[in-house]
Amino acid sequence: MTDSECIARAREGDGRAVRELYARYSARVYAVVRRLAGDDALAEDYAQEAWVRAIRALPSFRGDSAFSTWLHRIAVNSALHGQRWRTRRTSNEIPLPVAAEASRPADRPVLRIELERALRRLPPGMRQVLVLHDVEGYTHDEIAEVMGITSGTSKSQLFKARAKMREMLSTSERDAKERAHVTSER
Repeated sequence: MTDSECIARAREGDGRAVRELYARYSARVYAVVRRLAGDDALAEDYAQEAWVRAIRALPSFRGDSAFSTWLHRIAVNSALHGQRWRTRRTSNEIPLPVAAEASRPADRPVLRIELERALRRLPPGMRQVLVLHDVEGYTHDEIAEVMGITSGTSKSQLFKARAKMREMLSTSERDAKERAHVTSER
């Protein structure tokens, strides 16, 4: 069944067609919101919200763009909305003391894991701009529109996010070399 047929049937309430669309696009939706959320549990919530919004809005899908593009925009908006809501809710909370980080194994994980860790440690605004611009390919004007900021703020956040990522990754690399040096001396 093509996307067009699937969408038409899903609009009519065909549960099988909705499940088929979910099967085709759920991994992409999750990947987008995961990068924005920086957390698996939040990403699951945001992805679920994105699907609820998409299914409700399916009758309004005009087909001016590809379904995947339309769904991608809903997923990004759902994640950003979830982040704003979460920030508002937690702004009055006092954070618990941070527990000591567990020691890492001596062998180095692949670069992708290091990148994910560094990305998770970025402040939410920086992470969102970095993901939307460098990973998803949004322009600064599009980011400004989606996030409710100016394009200048988007550029500034991207500059700061890239600098912070470089700093975290170089620190991580230095730590790995020091651990390797200590291990080799034993």
